[in-house]
Amino acid sequence: MRYTHGKIRLFHVSSDVQHSGAASRRAPVLFLLKAVVSIGLLWLLFSRVDLARLWSVARTASPGWLVGALLLYLAMVLASAWRWGLLLRAQGVHLPFRSLTSSFLVATFFNNFLPSNIGGDVVRVADTAPAAGSKTLAATVVLIDRGIGLLGLVLLAAVGATLVPRLVDEAGAMGAGVLWLGFGASLLVAAPALLIPNALPRMLQPLRVLHREWVDERLDRLGDAIGRFRSAPRALAGCFAGAVFVQAILVTFYLAIARSMNIPIGFAELAVIVPISFIVQMLPVSMNGFGVREATFGLYFTRLGLPLESALLVSFMGAALILVFSLSGGVTYLGRRRHGWTPGAAPA
Repeated sequence: MRYTHGKIRLFHVSSDVQHSGAASRRAPVLFLLKAVVSIGLLWLLFSRVDLARLWSVARTASPGWLVGALLLYLAMVLASAWRWGLLLRAQGVHLPFRSLTSSFLVATFFNNFLPSNIGGDVVRVADTAPAAGSKTLAATVVLIDRGIGLLGLVLLAAVGATLVPRLVDEAGAMGAGVLWLGFGASLLVAAPALLIPNALPRMLQPLRVLHREWVDERLDRLGDAIGRFRSAPRALAGCFAGAVFVQAILVTFYLAIARSMNIPIGFAELAVIVPISFIVQMLPVSMNGFGVREATFGLYFTRLGLPLESALLVSFMGAALILVFSLSGGVTYLGRRRHGWTPGAAPA
């Protein structure tokens, strides 16, 4: 029996090594493909603008408005950390707001300086797993937070498209209708998962073929976590309201950037453009959204009769400010390592 068990374990180890090797070989290829898409789109966009005019407008940007935009981004981080804490408390995990904000800053740094935004979620899970007593629980909270954030994103885009139908297709309200349909469909998918705690674990039962005991244990934890969310509707409602607020702050962030360069675009228009650009950036086809984000801004700005230069300026200035702000997460990360702060615990 021991010999057989050893062969099974050896098979799993060998299989893991093979999968790891295949993944490591695919990674450079995927990285190259994303780089080609980003560089290709940026080259196409820049070939259609007057670079001298682009630079002359960028030089006129008001420092006051740009500082205001950075403060708005800070408000977004604080609101996001509050939302995250709300969900954690619903699971009986109580962490200081300062710790969550620190973790979110570090996650923002990793999101913006790694080829994928998954790195930030790994940071958040690692930071809260010790206090939660389970990586599965910590990951579930982050995934629920992400899902609710996506709902808020689609809702704001649907509202914006309803207010400014000329931004969507020539069919007018049909574009808004598609967004409202997407929001409703997302609710229909999310509701059973939260109202029936065992629904999602049952859907994931086929994963047991990978490693029955390991998967069963995590599915049980997942069901327990969803059950606790079901008994905490106020936390979910508060998180959703916070998600809409966060998206509204991000729209205002880009509005402040546009105001800094006297680009005539309003909140309602950006309430369509910014959320849709975020949704497009989620597709794993570019390097951190570069290229596809600018193309999305360009598409909608030109529909409003604004020059392509304006779209590129707002998009690039927003990306630059976010990168600058994200450096605070790098400083926070270095400070945590220097002072030996344990993730999941309050800083000393």
